[in-house]
Amino acid sequence: MLRRFSRRIQLSGRLIQAKKVRYYESPQTKREIRSSAIHRAKVRKTRDYLLRSGKLKEEDLQRGRRR
Repeated sequence: MLRRFSRRIQLSGRLIQAKKVRYYESPQTKREIRSSAIHRAKVRKTRDYLLRSGKLKEEDLQRGRRR
């Protein structure tokens, strides 16, 4: 009985459709794009300030994010 069910699901195309939809990310809206750009600018500005003031070293940036 399970074998018949599996076969019907495969033949109907629902399995392929479910796999396609599973990891779909909708495209960003204009508002999301703008807000992420503003956030990036703020982070860049603070990072540059910390570099210039000597509170952050160049090597720390190359290591990436802290965990």
